[in-house]
Amino acid sequence: MEEMVMHVNFYATLRPIVGKKTVELNLPQGTTAIQLVHKFVEEYPAMRRELLDENGNFLPHMKFFINGREAVYLPEKFDTVLQPDDKIDIFPPVGGG
Repeated sequence: MEEMVMHVNFYATLRPIVGKKTVELNLPQGTTAIQLVHKFVEEYPAMRRELLDENGNFLPHMKFFINGREAVYLPEKFDTVLQPDDKIDIFPPVGGG
């Protein structure tokens, strides 16, 4: 099966956990957004509690963007199949004051 390299960008409080801004993941073609998250937490177990609930669902207060669009608003949501050139950004909730 063909593989693709995905670049996943992390922001704010998530960045120190992974130790860098961008993480590269080798994934099979046809990987969905939620499969990317699960693969990522396999490699960075400390991120599990930051990103997933006890049922393995992406936490609703976290933000997952594909090409600048939040996954929850895409037609397929987290079942969206990722393309090799997609831009992936993951944010914690943004506080303001």
